[in-house]
Amino acid sequence: MIVSKFHVLICAGTKLVGDKKGLCHTRGGVELVRKLIEELEEKDLSQDVIVSATSCYGICDKGPIMVVYPQGVWYGQLDEDKIETIVEEHLEGGQIVTQLMLK
Repeated sequence: MIVSKFHVLICAGTKLVGDKKGLCHTRGGVELVRKLIEELEEKDLSQDVIVSATSCYGICDKGPIMVVYPQGVWYGQLDEDKIETIVEEHLEGGQIVTQLMLK
């Protein structure tokens, strides 16, 4: 059985029918998934974090969006710098990054 500390869901910007038309897609959602995976590998956290690219959450004005479980923390308006901060502070350091949380 695989046990990870975190499961991260990040919007890749596709609609349920598979159309790549979501706002997260146009704002680089797919590239942010890649960035997240790179950061996790660089910090040797790949075994601790499962990453899942998802379809649209339906709150595109707040995207790209990431949800971190088991805490159920929602982060929004992501970019590469915010991904780095979340990896360092939340996924590596165990501290929720409150200033990046969706409100």
